[in-house]
Amino acid sequence: MTPRLRLLSLGAGVQSTTLALMIAKGEFSEHIDGAIFADTQWEPAATYAHLDWLTAQLPFPVYRVSAGNIVSAVLTRRTASGKPFSAIPWFVTNPDGSKGMGSRQCTSNYKLAPIMWKTRELLNVARTGYIAPGTVEQWIGISTDEASRMKDATQRYITNRWPLIELGMSRKDCLRWLENYRYPTPPKSACIGCPFHDQATWASMRATRPDEFAEACRVDTALRSGDRAGMRRQEFMHAARIPLAEAVEAWHQLDIMQPDLFADLECEGMCGV
Repeated sequence: MTPRLRLLSLGAGVQSTTLALMIAKGEFSEHIDGAIFADTQWEPAATYAHLDWLTAQLPFPVYRVSAGNIVSAVLTRRTASGKPFSAIPWFVTNPDGSKGMGSRQCTSNYKLAPIMWKTRELLNVARTGYIAPGTVEQWIGISTDEASRMKDATQRYITNRWPLIELGMSRKDCLRWLENYRYPTPPKSACIGCPFHDQATWASMRATRPDEFAEACRVDTALRSGDRAGMRRQEFMHAARIPLAEAVEAWHQLDIMQPDLFADLECEGMCGV
């Protein structure tokens, strides 16, 4: 079955940028109807600047969609529609001293859901309307070193496809491809305050993007301030479970490894997959 709509899930990191530019250069025989970028409204400034540049290079439209400002939802514990906020997996300390992590729903509600709603809009089908299986083919910028993240779409009308996997391309291959065409290296795609930043990322942010680091510290402090001060468990942005500014200052003295969900991967709209 030939899909009625063929879309690229665009995270604006290395892999999806490479895939978008390969499509633009005609390296695939199929026609793409557009790309969708799901905006949490908490991306680094460099990501938005790169997205502006990338959009100008592409012969197909780039649709920017959003479920609202994720920081506002974090601070108010309410989404833009007034519903209870879908959690970010903060590091937590429980009243008995045990440690854990919160649940991760931010990907599904702030990345995947807005893409799905935009897809229905492009098909001119209501949110509850029926769409036949195979109607949409969604291209996803997952490379060979991310193959474990390949999963079928939960909606039967969407068929996921991974062209970089088909071509046997790794993230390093993507970087080489970009370099060969003298394209800029995309910034790493992830929210400013993502709890899965590794130590190097936090240190680099503090040194080169102090305004964004200060913003992350502000939100980290707010997790334990105001009406949250009396919560049964305490939430932290850093795995050390101390204030972010202190953790980044003294990380080399801490006997702890900050987990990194992404490592060399990207939050390409699929960070929870």
